[in-house]
Amino acid sequence: MLRTNKDKQTAFELVSLESLVPQDHMLRKVDQYVDFSFILEKVRPLYCEDNGRPAIDPLVLFKMVFLGYFYGIRSERRLEQEIQTNVAYRWFLGLGLTDRVPDHSTISWNRRKRFKDTTIFQDIFDEIVLQAIAHRMVGGRVLISDSTHLKANANKHKFTREEVLQNTKSYLEELNTAVEQERKERGKKN
Repeated sequence: MLRTNKDKQTAFELVSLESLVPQDHMLRKVDQYVDFSFILEKVRPLYCEDNGRPAIDPLVLFKMVFLGYFYGIRSERRLEQEIQTNVAYRWFLGLGLTDRVPDHSTISWNRRKRFKDTTIFQDIFDEIVLQAIAHRMVGGRVLISDSTHLKANANKHKFTREEVLQNTKSYLEELNTAVEQERKERGKKN
């Protein structure tokens, strides 16, 4: 049976992002308990309302950076690609299936220029963590994560405890390094 474009359009309209994101997905929990609306007030002084072209919604921009940090995506270019194909990410950002994902260079420009001499990323991160603690999503002490898969060769009687601090500043520095590396590989000036 040959399907027409109208048939495809009708089938497409029956699918919604809401139905494609599992009810137990972690981003649904984040969306339920973390109110990101505080971001608009925090960034208001950094935007001009009556000059230039309309900016990307700051909520989308900061939620994109949040996704990168939350899921360990260490490249803005890669983050853009992941959002293109991941329906849960699109749902979380409020983007439809056919909405254009903001370009990686827009994220980079805002991060390196507009917010360069501010603590806005740390301030927003701190507020998100405080909200998560208030809703018992995370503990207020120590978070340990290890995703390295190695054969264990450990003696439970001999070990050293080491605390490794990872903050938003080091994540942003990693993004800068990735941007510089990508530009160098493409033969562009920094």
